[in-house]
Amino acid sequence: MKHALLPLLVALALVGCKPQDPPPLPPQVGTTAPAPAAPAPAPATTEQAATPTDGADGEGIADGTTSTDAAPVVAAAAIDGAGIYARACATCHATGLAGAPKLGDAADWGPRIAQGEATLHEHAIKGFTGEKGMMPPKGGFVNLSDDEVKAAVAHMTDSVQ
Repeated sequence: MKHALLPLLVALALVGCKPQDPPPLPPQVGTTAPAPAAPAPAPATTEQAATPTDGADGEGIADGTTSTDAAPVVAAAAIDGAGIYARACATCHATGLAGAPKLGDAADWGPRIAQGEATLHEHAIKGFTGEKGMMPPKGGFVNLSDDEVKAAVAHMTDSVQ
């Protein structure tokens, strides 16, 4: 009996120590929920099939659009860099913790900005350890997209330019 108890305890200890998924991040400040998917278009009727759909006659497609209309593209500028800064970056960049350049401090940001935007983005996304301090990848918020990190960097560099 004693010999069977030890493997059982080891198995229970291993199950209890398995890695857990981190809790999800709270929603971004200033963003909205994703739009619901558009319904599938209705099948064409014979009347619609006879209507020109290529826009060649200048009248456009049956639904009022032309063939040159494109789906809107969300630009990186549409991402709320200030909200991401407040949620993910302010802990270090408001106080200078771990050598982080403070928001609005041109002396701290000047040498970093001089290295170029690509270098700033790479250090913010991949992480960096320098003479003055360190930057964890994505500020430790690994669920942020690269574009969200770039928007936060733009917010911080804009504060000194």
